[in-house]
Amino acid sequence: MIFETIITTVDLEGNAHVSPFGIRQQEGFVIIAPYKPSTTLQNILTTNYAVMNLSDDVRIFAGAVARKQHYELVATKSVNGYRLANTLAHQELILDKVIYDELRPELWMRVVYAENHQPFAGFNRAQAAVIELAVLASRLAMLPQEKVIAEMRYLQIAIDKTAGEHELQAWQWLVEMVDNFYAAQAGQNQA
Repeated sequence: MIFETIITTVDLEGNAHVSPFGIRQQEGFVIIAPYKPSTTLQNILTTNYAVMNLSDDVRIFAGAVARKQHYELVATKSVNGYRLANTLAHQELILDKVIYDELRPELWMRVVYAENHQPFAGFNRAQAAVIELAVLASRLAMLPQEKVIAEMRYLQIAIDKTAGEHELQAWQWLVEMVDNFYAAQAGQNQA
């Protein structure tokens, strides 16, 4: 099972990096498997830690993919890093082992501190639609345009029926990103 989270890491200078990540949990470990190359991968291998944020604010997921920052960070308690200020919960992680792979190494992280910040209010279909579009948008160069457009049309149903202000904003950022990507591709093809 894959859980959609926000992973925060820092480089050696303490600069924060925020990225959506699907993680797995196995044998008491959080497993992060970033594609190479990856800032998250480099930061974890350099510092040996990360922070996993559990959030229901889909603007953070969409903003990270569409490069529209929509979050505030606060210092963590047991690792030298940051967590999202507006998150339901976070876990501070230390790198335990690496299973090397040419495409996606597995980083097995041990939880050294966990804290709940807000209650979970429940599921919303529009939030799930935004997360799905964020995943598609992060893979535009790898997926056929027809597949992306067809999935967007289907996901739009949940947005139309159940979205609130935050979901609408996040959706719009991602739609603009997709539209700009395909417009740029069309421009390159005409040149």
